[in-house]
Amino acid sequence: MMTLWAKERKWVFLSLGITLLIVLFGIWTMFHMPSEQWHAREFKGLFKNYGSQARILLFAVLAYYVFKIMLQRRWLEQWLILKRSAIVLSRLIRKLHTPLAVLAIGVIILHIVGAFLYGFKLDFANVSGLIAGIVLLPVPLSGVFRYRGLDRKWHLRLGLIFAVLFLIHAFL
Repeated sequence: MMTLWAKERKWVFLSLGITLLIVLFGIWTMFHMPSEQWHAREFKGLFKNYGSQARILLFAVLAYYVFKIMLQRRWLEQWLILKRSAIVLSRLIRKLHTPLAVLAIGVIILHIVGAFLYGFKLDFANVSGLIAGIVLLPVPLSGVFRYRGLDRKWHLRLGLIFAVLFLIHAFL
């Protein structure tokens, strides 16, 4: 009989493989451009597209916590149809949380590499993105500890700090 971790593990490994292919292809593509094109407007559009894709994936990853809080605090008790829909979506998003997060981190890596190739300046967008990226580093590691029961809520805390910094970087 497969445990919950064993069932999720195949999706995590599949998403790790897909992410590795996407990152390797993206980095290969960027480094096989002539270096003069790294500072062109088209290249800026390329790495900004990676950021937009990461934003969509991260909204799906963070939606798990939104549904979890809505159900725990019983905000949907009055509306039975909404509550049932939220329960179904919460189960679906829970299964997709880790694979989508792995994909999002891969796309964020491409976004960071593209930003550094384009040219790093000490402006608000670059510094806020750099800080958000630094805060993101321990989140996957604490997520692994979360499965083992050794987390002490660091995954949630660091994830929420990253979410705030990410929103500042993405929208300000």
